[in-house]
Amino acid sequence: LGKCIILKNCICSHSGLTDGSDVTQSPFLLCGQKDRDVQINCSHTIGPLYNQMYWYRQLPGEGIKQIVYSATYGEPDYGEFSKEKYSVVKKEAQSGSFTLKKLETGDNGMYFCAVSQHSDTEDKYSCTKTPVSVVIGYNTNR
Repeated sequence: LGKCIILKNCICSHSGLTDGSDVTQSPFLLCGQKDRDVQINCSHTIGPLYNQMYWYRQLPGEGIKQIVYSATYGEPDYGEFSKEKYSVVKKEAQSGSFTLKKLETGDNGMYFCAVSQHSDTEDKYSCTKTPVSVVIGYNTNR
């Protein structure tokens, strides 16, 4: 395996963070080639009111940054990040997917999802804790 991308899960609610055990990311281990896309899936068993999903990354030596916020309604909000590098699909309340396009060495870091039932859009940047780990790797050799 080449470098690893570490994924972590968390769950947000209007009352704060839980241990993340109701949120699942898959696959557990994914090997991909440089310049290829990888897809990460996120699902939860909290209930249909948790229809908002967040995807974050933390590159080595940097803080956690939100990549994208999505919900079952409206367009995803990529903030400072590019739709050319990342994409999300969020068609149902209890699941969604995140695609990291054209893997490159600089993508090495931690990636994780969070779900929320927040209805106040000002709070869409509030989930930052990451209690459950999953590892994903990619091969940098062609």
